[in-house]
Amino acid sequence: MSTVWARLHALYPEASRTTLKKWLERARVRLNGDVVRRGDIPAGPGDRVELGAPPPPSLASPLRLVHEDDDLLVVDKPPGLLTIATEGERTRTAYRLVFDYAHARGGRVFVVHRLDRETSGLLVFARSVDAKRRLQAQWEARTVERVYEAIVEGRMREGEGVLTARLREDRSRRVRPTRAAGLGKEAVTRYRVLARGRDTTRVELRLVTGRRGQIRVQLADLGHPIVGDVEYGSRLNPVRRLCLHATRLAFRHPRRGDRVAFESPAPPVFDRVR
Repeated sequence: MSTVWARLHALYPEASRTTLKKWLERARVRLNGDVVRRGDIPAGPGDRVELGAPPPPSLASPLRLVHEDDDLLVVDKPPGLLTIATEGERTRTAYRLVFDYAHARGGRVFVVHRLDRETSGLLVFARSVDAKRRLQAQWEARTVERVYEAIVEGRMREGEGVLTARLREDRSRRVRPTRAAGLGKEAVTRYRVLARGRDTTRVELRLVTGRRGQIRVQLADLGHPIVGDVEYGSRLNPVRRLCLHATRLAFRHPRRGDRVAFESPAPPVFDRVR
């Protein structure tokens, strides 16, 4: 009696052994309508061996797909992953993973905004130049609702407030507050305390402006660095990550014009920080 492997070879003599193996591994081969992954399974003269269509591409881990339509793509980014390439890291980025996913489906993607490498949460990509232009216009007009959740060191005294500062980059590209007249760019963040722990405070933050590193710098300058933010003075790092997560994004859809909103709850690991 013949085998699935032999039948595949007879049906597709031009296919290499490696190709046949991949077809089996990727669940493309069917025997009498059922998926098979082994080539040594018997296949008699009356059995039907077929090659199915390849499965649709999926977004590569560690990104999680939150929303997708013809104009935009929203993902949940983990900590430790860059949004776009730098001189030190050119391939393992959120953009590259989303680009590969879109390219496999015959599409394109464009960067709309960024998250710091160590910040997790919602990230939006446009699927056309026009969608990118329309979305970025909303970012520039400050009409996008951008909400974060953080856990900071110490017990914040006020229940809510507004953080204002002027931020500038030094020669090493580290963002710092400056009090020198005429220097830096305005940064405004609204905050609201969600809960207080023994040595930490859980806080919601709403961006009014969107400067690079804004939340991290302003909280550190206030005397409450984000837990895990060693770069800005944090002494606590119990869960081995920056405790900052982009939880909500809301804006006008670039084509339809209606308001759309996306949410991503803070990671469960935040609950372990007290």
